[in-house]
Amino acid sequence: MELTHVRLLVDDYQACFYFYRDTLGFKVTWGDENSNYADFKFRGVTLGVFERKQMVEALGNLYVKNGSREDRAALIFKVDDVEETYQEWKDKVTFITEPVEQKDWGIKVAHFRDPDGNLLEIYESIM
Repeated sequence: MELTHVRLLVDDYQACFYFYRDTLGFKVTWGDENSNYADFKFRGVTLGVFERKQMVEALGNLYVKNGSREDRAALIFKVDDVEETYQEWKDKVTFITEPVEQKDWGIKVAHFRDPDGNLLEIYESIM
């Protein structure tokens, strides 16, 4: 068995497509803003973004857009310098935490969300 990529199921496909392509600069390897599915390549990792409605219906269920969200997963990105990345991105994304050291974990982190509410973290090692 081989894990080939992570797929996010999103309600606002186009906003997420533009976010990962234009805001974070991921390379599109399949799909476009209208395909309702796209693969993005970033430093050897493939991230799939798929319209959640299609996945729900493919499983034989009724799609209902749910406004509430509990985090069940997060995308974690290692960066060279959290402060520098935070300053570079703060006009592009809405951070929900400012850079902070988590000394017990040996990292500095900051968090933000994509347009569909998925949690993302940038971190650097401080050890």
